[in-house]
Amino acid sequence: MREATLCLLVHKDARKVLLGMKKRGFGKGNYNGFGGGREEGESFEEATIRELQEEIDVKTNAKDLYKVGSFRFYFPVKKENNHLVQVYLAERWEGTPKESEEMAPKWFDFEKIPYDKMWDADKYWLPLIMKGKKIDAEFFFDHDNKSIKKYDLKELDWFSHQTFIY
Repeated sequence: MREATLCLLVHKDARKVLLGMKKRGFGKGNYNGFGGGREEGESFEEATIRELQEEIDVKTNAKDLYKVGSFRFYFPVKKENNHLVQVYLAERWEGTPKESEEMAPKWFDFEKIPYDKMWDADKYWLPLIMKGKKIDAEFFFDHDNKSIKKYDLKELDWFSHQTFIY
């Protein structure tokens, strides 16, 4: 199972979340958070920081990343796409998000997240995270590798020095 990260940048007071339109590769044509595969010897936090820099040219650090989810995605037709993904939120970073060859960032109001232009699983977990929940989940895609056939989602009481309430 491939290991990856996903990070959402949020402006809590403005009630906005930054998503990126994937321009190439796995997930092309979908809005998503920012992240990607973990390199050998890299922690999930280090991978998240690196991916934010590569994909939208912003810098953050581990103390500004808040873990909000741990997900396993299963693709029956393309098992090489199975992923373990650690999900983070960040409210602080340096720089202005910029478009790259891979991602085109765009801010969305919390109430106007484009679920119809995202991975099918996102509609199950993202609303909960935006309400301050922390989640452990498994998502099983159907044979089209796009729609969710079944899922198991658990809200967790993880210890965190900051509570997100959106």
